[in-house]
Amino acid sequence: MKEGFNKNYPKILFVIFLIIWVFLAISPSYRGIWVAENILTILFVSLLVLTYRKFKFSNLSYTLFFILLILHTVGSHYSYTEMPLFNLIRDSLDLTRNHYDRLIHFLFGILFFIPTYEFISRKLRVKGFWGLFLAFFVVTSLKGIYEVLEYAYILVTKSETIGTYFLGMQGDQWDAQKDLFFGVIGSAFTWIGISIKEFLKKRKF
Repeated sequence: MKEGFNKNYPKILFVIFLIIWVFLAISPSYRGIWVAENILTILFVSLLVLTYRKFKFSNLSYTLFFILLILHTVGSHYSYTEMPLFNLIRDSLDLTRNHYDRLIHFLFGILFFIPTYEFISRKLRVKGFWGLFLAFFVVTSLKGIYEVLEYAYILVTKSETIGTYFLGMQGDQWDAQKDLFFGVIGSAFTWIGISIKEFLKKRKF
């Protein structure tokens, strides 16, 4: 039974994600923002489904993808600048902004690093320092590319609402740089964590 569950685990996560995604697609705070936020979500999930038979990630990696996608889906429903829980935190702590977007950028660096390293080590067979370096480079590059695509989408749509809530600058002119910084920090933390784990494993601690 356990073997069957492990084998079907990615499919179970996929079904759960679809249910949550459909539920949160109903009456989002800003439909235009929801569409903008979900373009890459749909493309990424489709890529995972279409390549499932050619390359299967570990259940850990699918779990990390699932967590990241759920958090992003919640953000797309409310918009990253108005996520209710973080509005409450902002008001309670007298902060100047809703920091949900910062959290997700940081978690992207952490959660996306492990699947990326897994793909590099298994498919490209690059392990150790260079495998970790390449994973760090890929995740950091993806963060930078996303920031560029985000801005390009605003230029194409020319929508003030999308510009305000999709970019989510909240009055911070350095928002894009800070988003990238948090992603890099999250990725670096994971790199360090894996390096320590592999070092201790070799030393048999």
